[in-house]
Formats: sequence, structure tokens, C-alpha cells
Amino acid sequence: MATKEEVSVMIVSNAAQGHINPTLRFANRLISKNVHVTIVTTELVQNRILNAHNVPSTTLNQQPSQNKQIQFEFFSDGLSLDFDREKNSETFINSMKTIGAKNMSTLITNLAKVRDYYCIIVDPVLLTNIENVSNELNIPVAFLWMQPCATFSISYRYFRNVNSFPDLNNPNEIVQLPGLPLLKVRDFPTYMLPSFPPHCRQIMVDMCQACDTNVKWVIANTVYEWEVEGVKSMSSLSPVYTVGPLVSDFMIGKNDVTNNNMINMWNVEDSCIDWLDNKPNSSVIYIAFGSIVVLTQKEVDNIANALKNSKKSFLWVIKPTLKGSENDATEFPKGFLEETKGRGLVVTWCNQEKVLSHPAVACFLSHCGWSSMIESVTAGVPVIGYPYWLDQPTIAKIIVKQFDNGVILNYEVNEVPSVEEIERCIKEVMEGQEAKEIKKRALDLKGSVKKALEEGGSSDKSIDQFINDVVDAHNLAKA
Repeated sequence: MATKEEVSVMIVSNAAQGHINPTLRFANRLISKNVHVTIVTTELVQNRILNAHNVPSTTLNQQPSQNKQIQFEFFSDGLSLDFDREKNSETFINSMKTIGAKNMSTLITNLAKVRDYYCIIVDPVLLTNIENVSNELNIPVAFLWMQPCATFSISYRYFRNVNSFPDLNNPNEIVQLPGLPLLKVRDFPTYMLPSFPPHCRQIMVDMCQACDTNVKWVIANTVYEWEVEGVKSMSSLSPVYTVGPLVSDFMIGKNDVTNNNMINMWNVEDSCIDWLDNKPNSSVIYIAFGSIVVLTQKEVDNIANALKNSKKSFLWVIKPTLKGSENDATEFPKGFLEETKGRGLVVTWCNQEKVLSHPAVACFLSHCGWSSMIESVTAGVPVIGYPYWLDQPTIAKIIVKQFDNGVILNYEVNEVPSVEEIERCIKEVMEGQEAKEIKKRALDLKGSVKKALEEGGSSDKSIDQFINDVVDAHNLAKA
């Protein structure tokens, strides 16, 4: 019979920044339970890490974690490293389903020859690419959902025809689903909508089908107490292990801030921490839109003018355009940097967890990507939601609205929030009548994170249960 000390699992991750870091954090949680973890991802990640940190490839496995129980392995997705995968998503997806899938399968097969893997834990984007090799190797599959349980529930119920849905062409149509508040079609993940590119939408169709045919366990990056009814509503369809939030240990007071086990695929500008050190507590607006969203010129103009008019200090992250990208470069309004000199700082990338944990930060103007939201909740920082696409409208509605730890910008579908609307939200969160209550609710949520992750908390127990179930399944298969 196997014991936990002998357990090895493989995690296959998408190359996006918002997937790699939660993957690494989950790996470290498993490692703390004496589980060996191999992380498999594309060479694009390897290349970006090496370029950002200027380290030799031979030391990469030692960079994210000094724990010898973790290793990285890379495969080619079939495209050159400077190919713009975001702009040419259909070509990228097709390459991943063909050349990438073949390379990944070869790598996984070779790894399985030298180590007995109990489970392959898979990112949703790569789930269907894993099916054949996992069946051939007779290794069960777990599905690592990087979003809240709510978005999984909505997607699964729609794509597997579990519940009836209205006409999705009407953004204001109201929908009631088990375990969720009343929603409008405009609150749904955009990959469900008819206007979404078919080749991208198909990923979700295939993923939900795979959950019925090839997935033994579903792991969600959420906290049980945040989504009690949603988790319960899914239990009869697909039991969910809630193991989140997958944030660095230092955010919950376990480790020093310098040992936070993060991977950054862009150069981090740590000077912003020194800049924050010289600002009063709860005085700075932090603005960041993740690693994928690219702002239009109008969006940059409106945010910049709202920040200028607010008279508040701000730290604004604008990601550099990647090599090979065809996105148009944006510029700040004339005179913006000069007029805000001293109270504003613009950087190309930062350690977001360190920034959100800084006492000078008052609120977070965010696209509502799930990684950003759980980091904000863990830090106790109120949110100004500016959702774009994918799961972000749902997260903004169900999480921010339900938690009431911030506000959501009011703007029409396919429009841009006005300068006045951005100003209104900044004022409401930082100095309005509800500002103190919003901050109090944000701090209450921060307390729920630490409780869930401590020994015996809901997330800690879920990880233990997952490991026990993996061991039992392995022992049964070997009996």
C-alpha cells in the first residue's frame, strides 16, 4: 500500500501568467503534504522566465522553489517563441491540439517511465489534449479550475445541457441557476455567448464533456465559505475540492515576503515598493489589468484623466508589448505625467502580491481576473471592478457584488467607462459614505482566507481529502 510520502503527481499548466502562479502555489501546498510534484508547461514559459530573470536554464528548477520535491518540464507548442499567440489565437489553439499535444504526450510518457504518477492534474485549456495519453498510461485525471466555482457551475450547466437557458443574444435576460444569485446574460462568461469566436468556445465545450468522461476529480481555486451554495449545488454533478485561495504564503503571514514562490514572466520593477513606503496608509490607487488585457487608447485616456482629476496618488501597471505583438502602442494624454508627477508612478510590471499587501494601497482598479481578485481579498483591499471578457463579468457580479467589498464600473456592453464614472467609483471607495464599510468588509474577507488555509481549515482539509482519495484510487488500481 502506498503512503503519502511516495505520492507523485503531475500538473500540466497553460502558459498564461494567471495560470502558472496558481499552479505553482498549489504545487507548493501539495509539497507541504509530502507529495512530489512535476509541473509540465510550454517552452514559452521557460523562455519568458529566463529572459525576465536573466538566469541560465540549468538553474530554472531551483528558481521557484528550493524544495527538491518539485521539478519543471517543458514542451514546444509547435510555434516560434516570438509568435503572437494572443492575436492569432486560432492558429495557436490548432497548433496546441496537434503538434503541441503530440509533444506534450511524448514528454508525459517519458516522465511516466521513470516515476509512478498517481494523478495528472490538468489546466482547463489543456484538458482535452491529455485524454489519450492519460488513458494509455492508466493515470487518472484531476481538473484544476482556476476560477470560482460559480463560473464552473454556469459553464457546466450550459454546455452539458443540465439546465435550460434563455436567448443569449439578449444581454439583459434574467437567469436563475441553482446555488447562484439572479444573473443577467451580460453577467455570463463571454465564452458562452454566440458572439465569442467558435474555436475558443469549443475549448469550453470539450472541457465540460471531458469532465463527464475522463475527469475523476475537480479542484477549484476558491474558498468553501465564499461559495457554499454554489459548491453544494455542484456536488451531485461533479464533487469539487475547494483548495483556495492559491496565493503566496507570505500573504497570510507564513513566510518572509522575499520567499514568495512566484514566477514573473516580465521584469519586475521593485522600485514601486520603495515609492509606496513614502506614501500614507490607504492613500494609493493601484491599477493593473493582468497579463493579457491590452488597453485601448480611449481606455488609457479615460483612466488617466480620472486619476488626474481625483487628486489621489496612484500606482499604474501597464504591461509592455511583447515581441512580435501587433497590438498598437498607447500613449498617455498630453501633460498627464507632468501634472501627476510625485503622486503617480507608472511601471511595466510589479510583484502584485507585494503591492496589494502594502499598507499604502487603498483600493485596486482591476479587470476582475480571478487571480487578481483572490489576491485583493487576501490582502483586504477593496476593488473597483472593470471587467472585460471571459470569466471577468461573472466574477465582478458574483464575487465583488456578493461580497460587497468594492464597486463595479457602470458601462454598457462594448463601451468604455466614462471619466466621470471612473472618478465616481474612486470617490465611493476611498472617501464616500460607504468607504469605511467597504473597507471593513474587505478586512473581514481577509480573515476568512487565513482561517480556510490554516491547519484544519476548509481548504486545508480539502487538500488532505484530495490526496487521500488519490492514494486510495491508486492503491485500488494496483490491488
